[in-house]
Amino acid sequence: MFVGHIAVALAAKRVAPRTNFGLLALATQWADTLWPVLVLLGVERVEIRPGVTVMTPLDFISYPWSHSLLMLVVWGALAYAAYRRGGGRRDALVLAACVVSHWVLDWITHRPDMPLIPFVDIKLGLGLWNHPVAEVVLEGAMYLAGAWLYFTGTRGRDAVGRWAVAVLVVVLAAIWLASTFGPPPPSVDAVAWSALAALVFFGWAWWGDAHREPA
Repeated sequence: MFVGHIAVALAAKRVAPRTNFGLLALATQWADTLWPVLVLLGVERVEIRPGVTVMTPLDFISYPWSHSLLMLVVWGALAYAAYRRGGGRRDALVLAACVVSHWVLDWITHRPDMPLIPFVDIKLGLGLWNHPVAEVVLEGAMYLAGAWLYFTGTRGRDAVGRWAVAVLVVVLAAIWLASTFGPPPPSVDAVAWSALAALVFFGWAWWGDAHREPA
């Protein structure tokens, strides 16, 4: 799941209007931002194994620190504590919920490889990636709904505000479709570095949202 996580950030802006969309997007994708760093350091492991699921060839062997439910609750609590100092309680709770939402959406799509607790071999997953039509329809519907909530709940103050986030939404949809229907990645390192490149999109989201205001 990719744009499904962004959909949560788009929708979250509606209930946390003072929080920048870029920060909300980073929160929903925190697990996937931390994960490539740990993969490159050799702390977590993934292999490319075509056929492991219908939709993705990635075999997530070990990623307890970035993707276990317990650790995402911990990361969410840290996000709450850090943001609560300068923001409102509701906005901080929304930010923390965005962090934890990553596990819930991955649990729906992944095969049983989502860890609950580090060092405990209990892994869950409903395996929606083995049902491509249902997965694409669900994720696409989430993305459209999130975009609708975002754009009806905010308005651009200038040209940047009117266009920057809209173009970003289209670009992310194109990347999602290309990765969904494209060939397997050439290497694990390529997967990790491309995931880190997503930091550019968080900056783009922050810039565009800074030029918008509640409708």
